Amino acid sequence: MAKNTLTGIEQKWQKIWDEKRSFSASIDTSKPKYYVLEMLPYPSGRIHMGHVRNYTLGDVVARYKRAKGFNVLHPMGWDAFGLPAENAALERGLHPAGWTYDNIEMMRGQLKSMGLSYDWDREVATCAPDYFQHEQKMFLEFLKAGLAYRKESWVNWDPVENTVLANEQVVDGCGWRSGAPVERRQLSQWFLKISAYADELLDAIETLDRWPDRVRIMQHNWIGRSEGAHLSFHLTSGAEKIDVFTTRPDTLHGASFIALSPNHPLATKWAEDNAEMAAFISECNALGTSEAAIEQAEKRGFHTGNSVKHPLIDGHELPVYIANFVLMDYGTGAIFGCPAHDQRDLDFANKYDLPVLPVVCPDDAQQQDFSITDTAYSGPGRLINSAEWDGLSIEAGKKAAIKVLSDLGIGESKITYRLRDWGVSRQRYWGCPIPIIYCDDCGTVPVPDDQLPVELPEDVSFDQPGNPLERHPSWKFVDCPSCGKAARRETDTFDTFFESSWYFLRYIDPTSDRGFSPEAAAYWMPVDQYIGGVEHAVLHLLYSRFFTRALSATGYLKLDEPFAGLMTQGMVCHQSFKDAEGNWLFPNEVAKTADGWVKADDNSPVQAGRVEKMSKSKRNVVDPEHIIQAYGADTARLFMMSDSPPERDLEWTESGVEGAHRFISKIARYAEQAGKIDNFTAIPAKDGLSDDALTLLKATHRSVHQIGIDIERFAFNRCVAQLHMLTNAISDFKPQSEDDHKIYAHALGALAVVLSPFSPHISEELWQNLGGEGLVADASWPAIEDSLLVDDEVTVAVQVNGKMRAKIALPIDCDKDKAEAAALSLAEVAKHLDGRTPKRVIVVPNRIINVVG
Repeated sequence: MAKNTLTGIEQKWQKIWDEKRSFSASIDTSKPKYYVLEMLPYPSGRIHMGHVRNYTLGDVVARYKRAKGFNVLHPMGWDAFGLPAENAALERGLHPAGWTYDNIEMMRGQLKSMGLSYDWDREVATCAPDYFQHEQKMFLEFLKAGLAYRKESWVNWDPVENTVLANEQVVDGCGWRSGAPVERRQLSQWFLKISAYADELLDAIETLDRWPDRVRIMQHNWIGRSEGAHLSFHLTSGAEKIDVFTTRPDTLHGASFIALSPNHPLATKWAEDNAEMAAFISECNALGTSEAAIEQAEKRGFHTGNSVKHPLIDGHELPVYIANFVLMDYGTGAIFGCPAHDQRDLDFANKYDLPVLPVVCPDDAQQQDFSITDTAYSGPGRLINSAEWDGLSIEAGKKAAIKVLSDLGIGESKITYRLRDWGVSRQRYWGCPIPIIYCDDCGTVPVPDDQLPVELPEDVSFDQPGNPLERHPSWKFVDCPSCGKAARRETDTFDTFFESSWYFLRYIDPTSDRGFSPEAAAYWMPVDQYIGGVEHAVLHLLYSRFFTRALSATGYLKLDEPFAGLMTQGMVCHQSFKDAEGNWLFPNEVAKTADGWVKADDNSPVQAGRVEKMSKSKRNVVDPEHIIQAYGADTARLFMMSDSPPERDLEWTESGVEGAHRFISKIARYAEQAGKIDNFTAIPAKDGLSDDALTLLKATHRSVHQIGIDIERFAFNRCVAQLHMLTNAISDFKPQSEDDHKIYAHALGALAVVLSPFSPHISEELWQNLGGEGLVADASWPAIEDSLLVDDEVTVAVQVNGKMRAKIALPIDCDKDKAEAAALSLAEVAKHLDGRTPKRVIVVPNRIINVVG
């Protein structure tokens, strides 16, 4: 089948779906609902193979559920704010809005060319005022409810992009986009109080039984509930004390130092009179605030010259350091170091020649033989060198320590969390304006509802670094809504995760003047199947879970968890190539010969590298638009589902695409040759059918049954294998009689429906040419006759003296004597008996017959 012919077929059916609004959804209480959603893309201007795989996965589910009688909602939109648009404006001299909307227009057409069953009537763009006006109102409701607040905070500052970065946006101590070393700065920031829901978010993870285990574990670890003790160390000079939280109070006897964050109030105070200390603090502040940046940095400290009293050992003092690995936003901004049982503390102690005293000994070791040098011991064991606690287990030691601290009045049991409140302020233009006004007399004033949305000014300049809103000559100046005096707007915009934390709710009611209606939420939510990359396992998913709870707390809806089911797809990979000079090459620039890989234009040698995630930087990318134009969307979709389970990485190969194209071409030939047959969807009667017709009928129903099972469990590669089996069975069948032709048409009709989730265009063509009623997109999943799923016969291996010599078809649970007689009648058995009378015949029902001669 010519490739351009398939493209014409696809364009025809896409136009028909559009005209009929085939995938438009509305509330229908007569049907069970099913909300399937893929994570919305950033409008970069071009789809990539990851998009093709992700959206095809969702489309398979959506089309299947529609065929199974569900009222399906399957929307699409654009995560359209963000720094890349500003960067593009700087690079190209364009306005971010124009660049973004042009990209949306381009990508919408690319997605439509894939034949995805989206309800485009519900399309949203998060940069549109009719979208973000609702999140501005939500923020103000959060502010009223005490879930939003402003405070001074230490942040990761990207000096190139001139904006705050979340900890997760700092990679190896550098900005995730700019690659510049991140600095630590103190800024006034807006926060959402996600920490208020820490326990609830943690406990509810156990209810997410249709989420991947690894995602649940990642969220569990990110929230990081820790039980321990809060205690105070008193300075040896003066009345001041240092508060510390520890999860290991049992190791107090092994403490050898106190370490403060560079931004601890005491460190700030002491540095006022110590220039060397102040310089060290400045060096620390050049390091990012993320845990990854801290862990990877060399552990450095500055002795403050101060010390504290050990709370349990009279006369024992611990030196106080400022350390670059202690963060002010974690715990109390101070720790006690027990080097023997924490590797970070041990590295620090060894660097500064501090004592290392083991206080936990493995149960299989002798105390006198146990010591610590370069590797801390963090395993189980019994306490040692700990006075009256000696011999206790770690857990018993913790309880004993907390009781002693409590009795002394210097400590208590406490629970803390790794989770910190979500800083939502970003110093950039292309984002949703934070609806706050600052007045010298009235303070912080929310923008009144009748002045929402606060829109961005269009006349901005990107001729210098930083946020153009901050230097805009007029936009930020406004009268105070409370007193009427001159005031100024907040020039920070929201973190773009703000938009993506509720977009799934806008889809359910995209014209609501409240963002979405409670009625729509009650019907459509939660999302039944959410699909996207595992890279969003923490931030986006955790923020969305919090946001849903915050909206419930402020009266928007009654829901806790937004996503009932989650599937995280693997990456699309391709082999990488380099030329002799070490330059990366695109796959279409190389060719394979008998002697290996060469450049296609000059046959010079090429170094073939690893198969890895498609990446523009390594040029191992394939353009989906080129593939769709060359092979058709049905081919691309089918291949994306055929190679491996969706949660695993998929290797893109030209041979795999060619194989998928041959399959689609075979279906196209079926469509060309199909004749219209009345009532072909009805299950034919089995009586009077030829053996071949009955075999095809059984193969058809088994395939339909198995494909349904495998779609439900996302084993899409198994579905494709089953589609191949069904088409092979159809190809092998040669209809002779009128009944044969009915069976043939019945099989083709079933094939059209079960193939349609994967390759919908050619399925529509086949369905139409068979005379199917309406569109295959609206057809019901084929009914299954259970009796056709049961085998009447079974193939049994026949052995002679333990060696397999033949196979025989027997009725299931065949009588032993009949099975024995059938085996002995075989020519192969007689040949290997060579005239001998069998000594005995061993029959294992439905499995094996062994003739012993």
